[in-house]
Amino acid sequence: MLRHILTFFGSIFSLITMGIMMIALSIGAIFYIYGRDLPSHESLANYTPPTISRIFSGEGRIIDEFSRERRLYTPAEEIPALVKEAFISAEDKNFYTHGGYDARGIAAAAVEAVQTRGRTVRGASTIPQQVVKNFLLSGDRKIERKIKEIILATRIEEALDKEKILELYLNEIFLGQNSYGVAAAAQTYFNKSLGELAPHEAAFLASMPKAPSDFHPVRNADRLLERRNFVLREMRQNGYITREVYDSEVAQPLRSVQNGDYEPFSANLPPRDYFTDEIRRQLSRDFGEGEFFSGGFSVRATIDPEMQVEAALALQNKLEEYDRNLGRWRGTGKSIPPEALESEEAWRAALAEVDVARDVQLDSQWYPAVILGIEDQQMRIGIEGVEASEAEPQVIPRDDIGWLPGNFQETFKVGQVVHVRRMTDEGAFVRWTLRQVPQVQGGFMAMDVNTGRVIAMQGGFSYQNSVFNRATQAKRQPGSSFKPFVYAAALDSGYSPATIVVDAPIEVNTPQGLWRPRNSSNKFYGPTPLRTGIEQSRNLMTVRLAQEVGMDTVAAYAERFGVYDNMGPFLANALGSEESTVFRMVAAYAMFANGGERVEPTLVDRVQDRYGRTVYRHDPRVCADCDDPTLAPGRSPRIVSNRSRVIDAITAYQLTSMMKGVVDRGTAAGNVNLSVPVAGKTGTTNDARDVWFVGFTSNIVAGCYIGYDQPRSLGRGAYGAGMCGPVFTQFMRKATAKYGGGEFAVPPGGHFIKIDRFTGARLPDSASGPSVVAEYFRDGEDPIFGLAFDGGFAMGTDLDLYDDGESETVRDVTTSGGGTGQVGQKATFGSMSSGGLY
Repeated sequence: MLRHILTFFGSIFSLITMGIMMIALSIGAIFYIYGRDLPSHESLANYTPPTISRIFSGEGRIIDEFSRERRLYTPAEEIPALVKEAFISAEDKNFYTHGGYDARGIAAAAVEAVQTRGRTVRGASTIPQQVVKNFLLSGDRKIERKIKEIILATRIEEALDKEKILELYLNEIFLGQNSYGVAAAAQTYFNKSLGELAPHEAAFLASMPKAPSDFHPVRNADRLLERRNFVLREMRQNGYITREVYDSEVAQPLRSVQNGDYEPFSANLPPRDYFTDEIRRQLSRDFGEGEFFSGGFSVRATIDPEMQVEAALALQNKLEEYDRNLGRWRGTGKSIPPEALESEEAWRAALAEVDVARDVQLDSQWYPAVILGIEDQQMRIGIEGVEASEAEPQVIPRDDIGWLPGNFQETFKVGQVVHVRRMTDEGAFVRWTLRQVPQVQGGFMAMDVNTGRVIAMQGGFSYQNSVFNRATQAKRQPGSSFKPFVYAAALDSGYSPATIVVDAPIEVNTPQGLWRPRNSSNKFYGPTPLRTGIEQSRNLMTVRLAQEVGMDTVAAYAERFGVYDNMGPFLANALGSEESTVFRMVAAYAMFANGGERVEPTLVDRVQDRYGRTVYRHDPRVCADCDDPTLAPGRSPRIVSNRSRVIDAITAYQLTSMMKGVVDRGTAAGNVNLSVPVAGKTGTTNDARDVWFVGFTSNIVAGCYIGYDQPRSLGRGAYGAGMCGPVFTQFMRKATAKYGGGEFAVPPGGHFIKIDRFTGARLPDSASGPSVVAEYFRDGEDPIFGLAFDGGFAMGTDLDLYDDGESETVRDVTTSGGGTGQVGQKATFGSMSSGGLY
C-alpha cells in the first residue's frame, strides 16, 4: 500500500517537474525567440534627448526659445528627491528592488484582464519598462511587445544604474501641454523650478504619465484632483511624506497656470520679434533646422534690448504717420459673427481667437477691440483684456476719425475688429483712439561699425502682423544710397575729391532703347567736383564717373563690400537699380565708418551646445598675451585684429567726409540732426517706390528703407531724407546718448588742401567761407586741378546751369491728410524722379 502511495506521489511529482520544465523551456524559448534582433539598449547610456534652444541677451536674460518638444534636460542629481518619490509612488513603488519588471504586478494585471474578459487591460509596466517603450519600442498593446519590453528592461537594469534609468524616464516622459520631462512641466504648469515644487505639485506632475489628455487641469479637474490625491496617499504609505504633510497637501486646491493661478513662464519672455526670428533662420541654416530645434543651444545674442525697442518705435512712428496722412481706413479685415456679440463673455472669447497683432507698443499698447455699437457721435467698443469703467469709457468719439473721410456709419460695421490705444495728456486718460497697421512697410538695422554686432533690427511694423523680415529678406533697389561705392571705385582708381566731372545730359543706347538719365530739376551743375556729386546726389555725374572708371570695376567694388554677390556691369546699376537688402547695405557702410576694414555683421556673439562647449564665436581676433604668465600686472593683453582691408583707409575717410557733407548741406540736410558728427547717404528710387537713408557716426551705423511690399509709388512727397531720415535720427539720438560718438578718425599718410567746392579750384590755406572745404589727399599725390571728365559724353553749350551756391528747389506742401511734405521741382517725361534712383 505504501509502495502504491509513493508511486502515485512520485508520478505526480514527475508530472509537476516535467510541467515546470516544459513551462520553463517554453518561456525560455519565447524569450530566446523574442530576444533576438532587439534594439540595442546600450545606446541609452549615450542618449541625448531633444531639448530647448534658448536665446539670451547680453545681460543673460532669456529673450526667446525654440523647440519642437519643450524639454529641459535635468541630470538625476539635480532632480529633487521629492519629485523622484512622487513618480516612483505613482508608477513603480518597487523601483529600487525589482530587476526591471514586477512579476506580481504583471500577474495582477493578467488576472484583472481575465476577470473583465479583456475590457480592462492595464500595463503594469515598471519605470524601466516604460523607458524601453519610450526609447526603443512602439506603444502598441500586444503580448509580443510586452515580452520584448521585459527582456530589454532586464538588460538595461544590468547596463545602467537605477538613478540613470530614472533620469532617462523623468526627462523623456510626456506630461501634457507640449511638455516633455519634469523640468519643462514644472514651468508649464506652475512656472516654478523643480526645487520650488511642493508635495502636492510633485504629485500633480506624477499624475500625468497615466494619460495626460485625460487629466487636463481645467477640463478634467476632478479626475486630476482624484489622481493627485491618490499619488499623495501612495507617497505617505511608502514613507516618503508624513501623515501631517499628507493631510496638509491633500487639502490644497488644484492650482496651475492653466487655471489662472500662476503667471505663465512665457509672460516673462518678450514677444517674439524680427531679431530672434532671424537668429532662428540663420542658425537653422548653419547648423540644420533639426539640430537647432532639438540641440539645446545656448545662444548669446548681440541685441541691445533698449535699442531694439527704440528701433521699433522709430520705424513704426514714421510708417503710421505716412499711413494716417493718406486718410484711408482699412482696419484689420477681421470681424466677429453677430451671435458672438450677445454677451460680454461670448465676444471676449471670440475676440481672443482673432489673429491680429498684439505686439505694438507705439505711444502706448495697442489693444484688439470689437465694435459693439455705432451711434451718431461715438462708437461703443469692447477691448480685449480691459474692463469697462467710468474713468475710461470704452467709446470712440467722432472727433477721433477727423483724419478719415465720411462718418461712422459709412466706414465701420458692428462686429469689426479694430486696434485701439489709450490717448493721454500728461499721464491723464483722454480717450480711446483708433489705430491701424499701415500697409506701407520698411526695414531698419543698426550695428557696431568695428565688431559687426547688430544691436537692433526691425523687419516691419509688427512681427505678429507679418513675419517677413524686410531688413534681411526684402530685396529692394537702394537707389542713390549705392553711389558711394561708385565713388569708392573712382577714388581708388586715381581720382580725388577735387576731380571735376561734368554734370550735363547724356544719352545711352541700350538693347531696350535710348536711355536718358536726368536730374530731377532739369538743371545742371556743369563741371563739378566729386564732392558735390555725392552731396547733391547728381545722377548724371555718377553715370559719367561710372563710365570713366568702368562698370566692371564698380561691380567688383560692390561685390567686395558685400552689397551684391554678382552685380551686373550695367551702367544703370551705378544708380542703384539692382536690388540689395538693408542688412547688406548697413554692413557695407560700416566699412566706410571703420576706416575700410572688412566687418561681418552678426546677430550672435556665441553659441554653446548642451554641454556648454562653444561651437561658434563671432569675434575672430587673437589674444596674443592672454597665456603669457609674465604679463605685467595692470597691463591689458594685446588683441591682434586679423581683419582684411576692403579699401584704403584714406579712401574710406574721403568718402566719410563727403557723406558728412550730405548731412551738413546736401540731400539729408535738415532731416538728420545729431549732437555728434554723422555721415550718410539718401536714396529715392524711380517714382519713389523705395526710399532709403544709411548713415553712421564714429561707432554706430544704421540704415532704413520704406516702401510697399508690392512696389508702387509712395507719392511725389516721398524722399529718403524726409521719410527715413527722421527714423535714423530718432534712433541715433538714443544710440549716441548711450554709446557716444566723436569726430571721424583721420588716417595717417595724407594732408588737407582747401578747395572751392563749387569749382574745384585750389584755395590758399587761409581761405574761409561757405564755399571752402578742406579735402584730404594722400601724401605724395600731386592732384591736378581743373581737369574735367565727361565719361565720353559731350556737354552742350546752352544748358540751364545752377549758379554758385544755388541748390535744387524743394517746396513745402500740405498733404491730403493735413500734414506737410517736401516736393522737388517737377521732372519732365523720361526723367528719373527725385534725381532718379536718388
